[in-house]
Amino acid sequence: MTLEIRTGELRASSPGRLQGYVARFGSETRIGDFFERVMPGAFRASLADGRNIVALADHDRRALLGSTASGTLQLREDDHGLAFELRLPDTSVARDIAVLVESRVIQGCSFGFHVPEGGDTWLDRGDGSMLRELRNVELVEVTVTAQPAYPDTEVAKRSKPIEQGYAHFHIHRDNNFLWLELS
Repeated sequence: MTLEIRTGELRASSPGRLQGYVARFGSETRIGDFFERVMPGAFRASLADGRNIVALADHDRRALLGSTASGTLQLREDDHGLAFELRLPDTSVARDIAVLVESRVIQGCSFGFHVPEGGDTWLDRGDGSMLRELRNVELVEVTVTAQPAYPDTEVAKRSKPIEQGYAHFHIHRDNNFLWLELS
């Protein structure tokens, strides 16, 4: 399965805590030559199955900020989307993140996920473009980031499955991650 990354919104709620929406339901975003939106219930199975979901700084697994297993990361679906609250640890990375969020240098968040078989639907919009609806995703991580792909929206999408093979995407890999970048 392909790991995909998306962006959302973030704010400091009190000293040592961050909260916001990782995704907003129903918000359409253009990604290259197609549109995408996260549908209500897309995270339900991931939240119910008890998997450990981690919070990271800039998708870096060495910059761990919290996890659902430790109770420092709380995730919930509500009528608006996937909400989170993160209690930051007393680490240098977390202190830096807190300062950067407070000063609005970091304003966004993102999430990494896999789409299981049948987890998305592709619809022809009738105008030559396609709409991808994410209906069920396997959530892997949430992250805080200074550069959400689309800072003018509350939920910003910035990747798509490699299998689609569009030429204007660049594939990047390291030992732990695979990500796609718009050219």
